[in-house]
Amino acid sequence: MQHEPTHAAPVTLPTERTAGCPFDPPAGLAQLREERPLARMAYPDGHIGWLATGHSTVRAIMGDPRFSSRYELMHYPLPGGPEGPLPPAPPGDMTGMDAPGHTRLRRLLMGRFTVRRMRELTERVTEITAEHLEALERRGPGTDLVEAYARPIPALVICELLGVPYADRGRFQRYADTLMTMDATPEDRYAAMTGLQEYMAELVAAKRAEPSDDLLGDLARDSDLTDEELVGLGGFLLAAGLDTTANMIAHGTFALLSNPAQAAALRDDPDLAAGAVEELMRYLTVAHTTVRTALEDVELDGQVIRAGESVTISLEAADRDPARFPDPDVLDLRRKATGHLGFGHGIHQCLGQQLARVELTVALPALFTRFPTLRLDIPADEVPLRTDMNIYGVHRLPVAWDEG
Repeated sequence: MQHEPTHAAPVTLPTERTAGCPFDPPAGLAQLREERPLARMAYPDGHIGWLATGHSTVRAIMGDPRFSSRYELMHYPLPGGPEGPLPPAPPGDMTGMDAPGHTRLRRLLMGRFTVRRMRELTERVTEITAEHLEALERRGPGTDLVEAYARPIPALVICELLGVPYADRGRFQRYADTLMTMDATPEDRYAAMTGLQEYMAELVAAKRAEPSDDLLGDLARDSDLTDEELVGLGGFLLAAGLDTTANMIAHGTFALLSNPAQAAALRDDPDLAAGAVEELMRYLTVAHTTVRTALEDVELDGQVIRAGESVTISLEAADRDPARFPDPDVLDLRRKATGHLGFGHGIHQCLGQQLARVELTVALPALFTRFPTLRLDIPADEVPLRTDMNIYGVHRLPVAWDEG
């Protein structure tokens, strides 16, 4: 058992990634994980809380109901964040809720995100993927894979799941693209978020008037959710279903192009796809950091986390813990990566993880099969990275291939 040295000064959250290592967590995290997997941490607002980097420590915290996910209790771990206390989670935002409110919403959704139901979507995901592979080929080498492939596939899938009418998808896609694009101004993002919320309110009103056979239609007909909760939950599911999956497709492609032997293995062995997705989720851990706050004094790893203290959880450091994954900095698609935290852990484990698995298991192998000579169209060190965002990945990924 490792104890926090009594003389150790609080650390700050390492955020600087090593140049030329776009897939690795910030270097300081590995050293902390080795020396102090649960370390005292100084937050930008002056709060002294904790930083968890070890896999077993992170997993224990995320599975312990004595730690809260409520936004208004947490201290923000990154510089440049909101000043002062955070507001409570809006209706429908399950990420910032504890039981019993979280339990009520999750139970309503669990039966609609079953493995079986998500697998039934595989045929449609395959069709959407094939359409975008055709469009990618028509656009030709030099195309940005994020814009042409990684973003639109999960956007269309979540539209179908929620029941966004076909005629509205262009409007929805414009809002989603603005929220995820590198060049959008804060004003653009605010306008897109407002537009998305207004659209979701319109959609909920339509589902109330005439329920349909889709997720929002089911909830409008069969649940006791208020309109405000339905609008919030729809927005939450849209956000959850878009950004993470889009970044996994794009950043996963970047990682495979940087590891040609692994890309070849995926292309040559279709049976490798499911395991490859788990390894990429572990290796990249694009949803890299979260926070919990102790509701009471908790003893963990020989330390006492006091009630009210926030714990920053580094999922990316935990997924590179050599105590859990041998040679963790190596991308090995044949690794059994079970136990990774790319989808989180505990009651907040990603609700749509089965849907994400379907999308990734279809989209990544199909891309490398269709374009066996796929390669970057710019130097790897010029790929713009999302280093200042909650979901890590790439802003753009220009790719090329041999035509003919």
